[in-house]
Amino acid sequence: MAEILAERRSYVAGRWVTGETPFEVWNPADESVVTALPCTPIAEIERAVLEARRSFDSGAWAATAPKDRARVLHTFLDRLEQDREALVATLVAEAGQPLAFAERSQFLSGIMLARNTIDLYLSMPEEQANPVPVDELTRGRVALSIRRYEPVGVVTAITPYNAAFIMALQKIVPALLTGNSVILRPSPLTPVSSLIFGAAAEAAGLPPGVFGVVVEAGSAGAELLTSHPAVDMVSFTGSTAIGAVIAAQAAPTIKRVALELGGKSAQIYLPDAVSRAGAGAAAVVGGMAGQACVAATRMLVPHEAKEQVLEQVSKVYAGLKVGAPTDPATSLGPVISAAQRARCEHIIAEAVAAGATVRQGGRRPPEFERGYYFQPTVLDLPDNSNPAAQQEIFGPVLSVIGYRDLDDAVTIANDSRYGLSAQVYSADPAAATAVARRLRTGAVNVNTAVFSAYAPSGGYKHSGLGRERGPDGIRAFQEVKHLAIGEFR
Repeated sequence: MAEILAERRSYVAGRWVTGETPFEVWNPADESVVTALPCTPIAEIERAVLEARRSFDSGAWAATAPKDRARVLHTFLDRLEQDREALVATLVAEAGQPLAFAERSQFLSGIMLARNTIDLYLSMPEEQANPVPVDELTRGRVALSIRRYEPVGVVTAITPYNAAFIMALQKIVPALLTGNSVILRPSPLTPVSSLIFGAAAEAAGLPPGVFGVVVEAGSAGAELLTSHPAVDMVSFTGSTAIGAVIAAQAAPTIKRVALELGGKSAQIYLPDAVSRAGAGAAAVVGGMAGQACVAATRMLVPHEAKEQVLEQVSKVYAGLKVGAPTDPATSLGPVISAAQRARCEHIIAEAVAAGATVRQGGRRPPEFERGYYFQPTVLDLPDNSNPAAQQEIFGPVLSVIGYRDLDDAVTIANDSRYGLSAQVYSADPAAATAVARRLRTGAVNVNTAVFSAYAPSGGYKHSGLGRERGPDGIRAFQEVKHLAIGEFR
């Protein structure tokens, strides 16, 4: 493995800053210290906000032509690609993700997503005709009715630990493309990989104050960034509980909030598709050990096929290699922390007490003396009221639930406070699509999946507000202005 990224400073208003209070970043695979980082002083976070406000109000970046902003951001991405090996090594060390996942699903997919976002943005108009009935135009003597898209202003981007690099890119790139000034605050659990964005901003020649990245061990800086009057928008990906806190912090200053929050997604197998359940089960835990808000951790199958499916997915999970993320053969690394591992244990115990049966896994692998490993686990749930069906576990735990008919399957899938994603499988795409249309969730994958700069994601209910990616994800960082233009009389 290559050495991890060497940068340990924060990037504020065009210059590198350090602090006096260090905090340690731990490797979840062996519980060693990856490095110690100095917290960004709170005074520097305040300065980052004020300089972002100044840079935006001056028009230094916002007034730049879209094609020129796009050119600068391609240079920004070029700089990230220069540190590919060190960046991937850092993602493996601080997040415990298998090497192949960090390389392909975070780095390569992240760069492709960002470049495609630039292309999508350039295809979208800054201004467009706004359709108004002719009689209204005539009555108001309006020659033109125009819808104009303008940047929101100063944006705080707060990213999670489970996909720090790609999640940062899907916030930073559209926010900067649309002319905003941006301050990135990564998770304290995985902050090292995000410091590379400061070097990219410097190399691309972004005006001072337009972009900053700050790190901390606690939440004081994040609270400042979500409540400061000079911040116009907060874009957050993380738990529903923290999302609710952020919404409350942003409310007094009427900030725009974009929240991608928790999930308890269902994967529904119509009777003709139960043979696909093994592959669906593997996808739940692969790469991030189940630590994905979109993971389809509730598997819904016909009652008459449930035992067959339980045997099938248990065999798949028994064959998965749990191990060091640096081992190319590993398919499942550790969860992020001892606390997250304990959460898996706690909810499984609650599930069993409520009638569930552990069919595979369910505990720490005995062969590992160190590291926050947890066995890929299959639970046989008696019904959807079980704690394992209602709570987001964020670990390698799959719950299998039987349904009577498709109406019952839809009812079970929708019986959740979450609504982020879902999957439906059938040899009859029309039948599967009919089910998909009835699900109260922000995305449904029918027999396949797509992750694209051109396709939006986001949640219903407690899974969030707004959308990321796609045209909606770009417009999320813009205000809409209506211009009514007529002759002077």
